[in-house]
Amino acid sequence: MLWSGWGDPAKATELPEPVRKLLADFLGVQGPAAPAATFGEVRLPAAALPPAVLAALAAITGAGYVRTDDDARIRHTRGRSTPDLLRMRAGDGSDAPDAVVLPGSHDEVAAVLRVCAEHRVAVVPFGGGTSVVGGLVASREGFAGVAALDLSRLNRLVSVDVESMVAEMEPGLRAPQAEELLASHGLTLGHFPQSYEYATLGGFAAARSSGQASAGYGRFDDMVVGMTVATPRGTLETGRAPKSAAGPDLRQVILGSEGAFGVITSLRLRVRRAPERRVYEGWRFATFAEGLAAVRRLAQDGPAPTVLRLSDETETLVGLAQPGELGSSATGSGCLVVAGYEGGPDDVSYRGERAAAVLAATGGVHLGPEPGEKWAHGRFDAPYLRDSLLAAGATVETLETACFWSAVPRLYEAVRQALTAALGSPLVMCHVSHVYGTGASLYFTVVTAQTDDPVGQWAAAKRAASEAILRAGGTITHHHGVGRDHREAFGAEIGELGAEILRAVKERLDPAGVLNPGVMIP
Repeated sequence: MLWSGWGDPAKATELPEPVRKLLADFLGVQGPAAPAATFGEVRLPAAALPPAVLAALAAITGAGYVRTDDDARIRHTRGRSTPDLLRMRAGDGSDAPDAVVLPGSHDEVAAVLRVCAEHRVAVVPFGGGTSVVGGLVASREGFAGVAALDLSRLNRLVSVDVESMVAEMEPGLRAPQAEELLASHGLTLGHFPQSYEYATLGGFAAARSSGQASAGYGRFDDMVVGMTVATPRGTLETGRAPKSAAGPDLRQVILGSEGAFGVITSLRLRVRRAPERRVYEGWRFATFAEGLAAVRRLAQDGPAPTVLRLSDETETLVGLAQPGELGSSATGSGCLVVAGYEGGPDDVSYRGERAAAVLAATGGVHLGPEPGEKWAHGRFDAPYLRDSLLAAGATVETLETACFWSAVPRLYEAVRQALTAALGSPLVMCHVSHVYGTGASLYFTVVTAQTDDPVGQWAAAKRAASEAILRAGGTITHHHGVGRDHREAFGAEIGELGAEILRAVKERLDPAGVLNPGVMIP
């Protein structure tokens, strides 16, 4: 990925002049305070790992797989949140690891963890580098240095059990690679988050990812039926059967643990038949409240579309519901619902017709396939748009939460009011990104003019939004994970006893505390 932005540098584009004018007129965006740093201008601290430690790591993986060059260190610095990118654009590489280690097997991962525990080297498991919550920045205090554990060499489809519909896959596989390998067997995971093009399977599990087709395929943690995990204390194997009453489910200890308890080296995943047909369409509702009632009815009573998302009035009007239409809404006023159906031809037709009847009965106006197809075509483009907005001098960031249906209106208003109070007159947009019978996820996008301290500007807004989320009864994160950014609010959400349980697990699996220190655990 681009070291100071998202994805393929060739896809980065400047904002059209009409959009720049809108940003200036309505938000006061005047351009960044300083030009972005070049790769050669990134300031790196001196690498700190002693030669003896580097030699011990090289003896495990081979010398070519322990890298201390500037290129490797910069490309493994932080994740892809807006504060991460703002710091990189300012040339701040202060969080760079001292070395990047690329193991090639479970045994090599386990051996690396033993060496790092012995020498008190902090270890940051690294997949696609797409964390947006500070999940790739380890605390250095009390450690001899920091090593990024890049899992990209663990990238095999190990086996496929078609009878059980289970595939064993390694964690370093990027999602497109995994889909390509499964497609040769006529299968799919059906997991397509916005980070799809660059994120890895291990990262999905470590952060409890949820894909854009979760209404049909489920969240990624629903797909994990078993794992192999390397820890400094040894190997943990979880998942012997589809369901079990043999005590608490230890998979749930690792899922969402963000590398703080162990390193996932193998995943047994539930797979589905690859769909023969995909249909996406758009619907317009007059208000967000009417749209909420409609998607709730589908989530609770069916039929469940594979994709179901609802943009509020502002997101629809601005055009961010379809990133390619930024600055000009192609769907008119109101709120856009995108409904998608994947599967066999008969099933797609049946569910589509029944869902259409529900959407029409609840006030929806059918817009045909064009809005849905445009969304599907551009659904991975929003991070590139963020890069363009940052380059134009706008601070733009996202945050997400979830709650029960009865609390959705209160949570929606609370977060919007908190962001507005913290930022003055920002543009705040929202969509329902994932739905369940009991509740939904709200995903907010915020755009405002950059101040002289855009990192501090967003930190203040994030604190205000986090406090509002907790007061309104929401969870601090639905699918981005905890990282460092949500750690304090996560502690408030689970309480001191909950935090003590996590600390006890950490102490038992990682007594030296070298696994991603400072991340996730309050």
